[in-house]
Amino acid sequence: MNMTRQPILPTYDHQPGTGPTLVFLHYWGGSARTWDLVVGRLAGRDVLTADFRGWSRSRGLPGPYTLRRLADDTLAVIADAGVTDYVLVGHSMGGKVAQLVAAARPAGLRGLVLVGSGPARPAARITPEYQEVLSHAYDSDESVAGARDHILTATELPASVKARIAADSRAGADAARTEWPLRGIAEDITEHTRMISVPALVVAGENDHVEPVDVLRDNLVPYLSQADFVVIPNTGHLIPLEAPADLAAAITAFAPAA
Repeated sequence: MNMTRQPILPTYDHQPGTGPTLVFLHYWGGSARTWDLVVGRLAGRDVLTADFRGWSRSRGLPGPYTLRRLADDTLAVIADAGVTDYVLVGHSMGGKVAQLVAAARPAGLRGLVLVGSGPARPAARITPEYQEVLSHAYDSDESVAGARDHILTATELPASVKARIAADSRAGADAARTEWPLRGIAEDITEHTRMISVPALVVAGENDHVEPVDVLRDNLVPYLSQADFVVIPNTGHLIPLEAPADLAAAITAFAPAA
């Protein structure tokens, strides 16, 4: 008998509650638990969080770890969880994945929240030199701490949250850790983003040095047919960890419980 083994899905958590389901996609170096502080402020909501292929509990899954593969994984996880009415919430790399998912116009997708998202059109500063340096950001505990404290954040975080960021950043498969900086970050997906037909909310951090306000305003919003734009004050790039209450409020206002 010729049996075809089905691909193993990324690990995910589904918290039942009131819909539409909020499907959270994490940043490069993050994990499902990146969203814990936000999810904790969304009591009663139906929530799905996942570890991308190559990261955290999904570290052992084989590549490739391309944006398209992560988008396909996302749709597979949503189907596996039996979710049929949902809003995608993508942060940074997860935001770029969310754009690819939404571009396919899947049944059940109601909206899109893009948090400090990778823009549809890469910013001018994304040069091969920049990409090479970025690809080494998670090489050691020291480099992770430097990136966390001087690039990713603009606020002082509790020691427990800083430790979580450090652990998650180091918990990626080698090929997954280099895929985003060497390839995904430079992909121009404007043709896909233009195909998105659901309402979107773009959330920027006032002091985000990774995906600055002007980059999101110029390189993402114009390619979305229905987009609101909100800037959360004082926060850097790790908005889900730096300003979880503000972000939870923005998500709830955009996608209230039915």
